[in-house]
Amino acid sequence: MHEFRTHTCGELTKADAGKTVRISGWIHSVRDHGGVIFIDLRDHYGKTQVVIDPNKSFYQELDKWRVETVVCFTGTVVTRAAETVNPKLATGEIELVAEDMVILGECDVIPFQIAKEEQAPEATRLAYRFLDLRKEKLHSNIMLRSKLISEIRRFMTELGFNEIQTPILTSSSPEGARDYLVPSRVHPGQFYALPQAPQQFKQLLMIAGFDKYFQIAPCFRDEDARADRSPGEFYQLDMEMSFATQDDIFAVIESLFMEIFPKFSTKKLNAAPFPRIPYREAMQKYGSDKPDLRNPLFIQDVSDIFAKSGFKAFASVVENGGKVKAIKVPGIAGQPRSFYDSMIDFAKECGAKGMAYIIWTGNEEKSPIVKFMAREELDALKAAGNIQDGDVMFFLADKESLALEVGGQVRTELGKRLDLINNDEFKMCWIVDFPMFELDEETGKPVFSHNPFSMPQGGMEALETMDPLTINAYQYDIVCNGIELSSGAIRNHRPEIMYKAFEIAGYDKSVVDEKFGGMIKAFKLGAPPHGGIAPGVDRMAMLLCDEPNIREVIAFPFNQQAQDLMMNAPATVDMKQLRELRIIPLPQELKFEETFKKLYAEAARIREIEAAANNTTAGESAN
Repeated sequence: MHEFRTHTCGELTKADAGKTVRISGWIHSVRDHGGVIFIDLRDHYGKTQVVIDPNKSFYQELDKWRVETVVCFTGTVVTRAAETVNPKLATGEIELVAEDMVILGECDVIPFQIAKEEQAPEATRLAYRFLDLRKEKLHSNIMLRSKLISEIRRFMTELGFNEIQTPILTSSSPEGARDYLVPSRVHPGQFYALPQAPQQFKQLLMIAGFDKYFQIAPCFRDEDARADRSPGEFYQLDMEMSFATQDDIFAVIESLFMEIFPKFSTKKLNAAPFPRIPYREAMQKYGSDKPDLRNPLFIQDVSDIFAKSGFKAFASVVENGGKVKAIKVPGIAGQPRSFYDSMIDFAKECGAKGMAYIIWTGNEEKSPIVKFMAREELDALKAAGNIQDGDVMFFLADKESLALEVGGQVRTELGKRLDLINNDEFKMCWIVDFPMFELDEETGKPVFSHNPFSMPQGGMEALETMDPLTINAYQYDIVCNGIELSSGAIRNHRPEIMYKAFEIAGYDKSVVDEKFGGMIKAFKLGAPPHGGIAPGVDRMAMLLCDEPNIREVIAFPFNQQAQDLMMNAPATVDMKQLRELRIIPLPQELKFEETFKKLYAEAARIREIEAAANNTTAGESAN
């Protein structure tokens, strides 16, 4: 018999009745039924009930046990009586009558309960993450993530994609978020960077002729945490295709999602092809480029109706170039006054100066602003919103960008508060036609709007003949339930088009050659048209596990301050390591001038030590 187990704790069934078996695991719970002890023993695979008779020699040792102690039991499998069958367990029709017991790993008092799914403080959970991972829900999340990655790999391989690993130590990126830097010991004063994404490498793989690439790629960005973003590191399905159009990329991702989402969730997924919403339309209609399409509310422009209105607060906004945006909410006229007041407070918290509303009920309008408005204006609003009795319309008036930004947040909040969102479905969409350029408000000149390396729609001709602010890029996002799963693009692989695009944005040829010389050189040596995308694995797992926070699908996440409380990272290192790297720590409490005086003094001292060492070595060689 195996030293530790013949079966797992999720394996035994009625077919095993009468067998002598051995199982090992953690004590999940202990129940005393009149002297007979019942233990739920848990391992990775499930739970088995173990029965301990008080006549057994090891029975007295039970007083020393604590839950989460690791124990090995040998005994006989017996069938449970019908009234004691536990249908919630795969092993619920049997129990193990223990004949022998060995303690494999004793457990001290645990900082929080495992069996009861106790909600301990987050800092405690992260400091004892290995305990937290024993909880059934979190354990299940990590297993779903593992299976998700396996399915992605299988699917991409079957489509002819090649899994290729790209470097982790690379050069610092001049664009994007902050890099994590790694000092070089061999090249003092120089640094590697951890990749924010394998972007340049995967494009170089296309130029190298590999045609279809993917990897489950680790990415590193020194940015702040959010509910849907873990600080430090994350993983994405990174992919790139040669000789591919935007439609080709969409077809791969849509077929992937249509296969894997139903495998891991019972929620309904909208059918492919997913809706394609131009960026400008998304911003106007939803106030966001990552709209939650489960929310039926949308934003309307009613500026023309208020342009000559007696409600001067709105009329003056329109006169000064601003806009009035409206959100119609059907059938909520019965909400108490406190609801409207709290929504106004919410809009102010989002940056609005205020928010107005009109309630249509009993064939009349109710609102503090109605007395300032003409009947024609009220009728025009009713027609524009297709208003029915019981409907309410909320209004925001400001500079258009701010009115839309706040309107998007108000739309989302109304959806949540009024329970308008169906949590039993996934609604995917593509956001397409991102603008290539936008106007810099300070300089009044065009600057890149999003990704400067996307291919402009219309190519060189568009750059030479069109107003830059009207040029769209072959850039796209895939969005699910208000969460951006990925950005992607058809790449600008033509050096002359890249030089022209950067020229429009105010950069001359020398800047492009200096900052992106490696890519330009590769593009000049035969680059195919190519494009790609990189859906976030963490975010996919978060959606499939129905978790509101991304940390619940990551085995060992950082906290919001980018700290690993379990491994105590980041942490200080000893001076020997720092000197090997030619790094001198700067005490934060010192003033700027004092800091650099100390820095120069320490550098001079190191040079003196190195010079003396070199002289000594030279003398020894001469002897």
